[in-house]
Amino acid sequence: MSYRGVLGDRRLVSGDDWTAPGVYEVAPDVFRVPLPLPSDGLRAVNIYVIVDAGRLVCIDSGWAVSDARAVLDAALTSLGCSVADIDRFLVTHAHRDHYTMAVSLRRSEGMAVSLGVGERPSIEAIADPDRSPFDERLSALRRYGAGHLVDLVGADMAASHDAQRSEWEPPDSWLDEGDIVLGSGRRLGVVETPGHTRGHVVFRDPGNRLLFAGDHVLPIITPSIGFEPVASDNPLGDFLGSLARVRRLPDAVLLPAHGPVAPSVHARIDQLVDHHGRRLDQSLAALTAGATSVFEVAGRLRWTRRERTLAELDLFNQMLAVTETAAHLRLLVAQERVARILDEGIYRYRPLP
Repeated sequence: MSYRGVLGDRRLVSGDDWTAPGVYEVAPDVFRVPLPLPSDGLRAVNIYVIVDAGRLVCIDSGWAVSDARAVLDAALTSLGCSVADIDRFLVTHAHRDHYTMAVSLRRSEGMAVSLGVGERPSIEAIADPDRSPFDERLSALRRYGAGHLVDLVGADMAASHDAQRSEWEPPDSWLDEGDIVLGSGRRLGVVETPGHTRGHVVFRDPGNRLLFAGDHVLPIITPSIGFEPVASDNPLGDFLGSLARVRRLPDAVLLPAHGPVAPSVHARIDQLVDHHGRRLDQSLAALTAGATSVFEVAGRLRWTRRERTLAELDLFNQMLAVTETAAHLRLLVAQERVARILDEGIYRYRPLP
């Protein structure tokens, strides 16, 4: 395999569309390839192609849909290669926009797929034919006081996941913490960063001062917390702990899954920590003002950069918002700032003096 270097992100200026199809060089032998997402507000997901000793290693893979595959094929052709030149996918987490293209391509091309070991419970839950993978999350939404949302979309979600269950086959290998040495000698450090999902990992390239961050650190939006088949007991606590851990590492260029490349991981982590600190205070204020359930608290908060109300979000994003609010309230309980009881099937919260 030979490849043609392509000048990309180094010439991008503020205001350029990070989702535009193409191949963007972010470091020597490292290329960002945005792939389209179907019916998704995020619009695109970045995968990163590392040219390594004449072969390719990809960080994340995209969603297994025909439009994304066509864009990937065109991008690799512009580099003088093809999917047959991919040796391995290193996947940050098991969400379909990161994992399912790798599973699909493995069937035809035979490359290896690796995923963080903390994702094993979710992969096993999705593969279980005797239950819907999101039964636990939908039941939790009822306890959060959002049963009407489950009634509206729960059956459609279950049917959709049942139809696409085979997209989440197990990986060839489960990743623990430690170094991966590529054929060229390039070292990628695997760092466990639970929060967005319980098995999320990021990949450090300290020799080139890069962090392949997946959805752990995003430059424009905040990653969703807690909406997965098998959630942890305290996903926001996990997420903030993971942010602190990455913040203690040397700073690096942020290579996110959604959004443009950014110069400093540390700077964005500081913003995310500040955001969640404010969100905890806002959630506590909503309880003080009379809200008692997760759904009621979520209804008093504003959502997205556009400061939308909960009712202005589509149904799926309302579920994400309620789940994230639950994560904030759970952390407030863990911090002994709030008490929680189960009252007729719904969690009720009150501030502690």
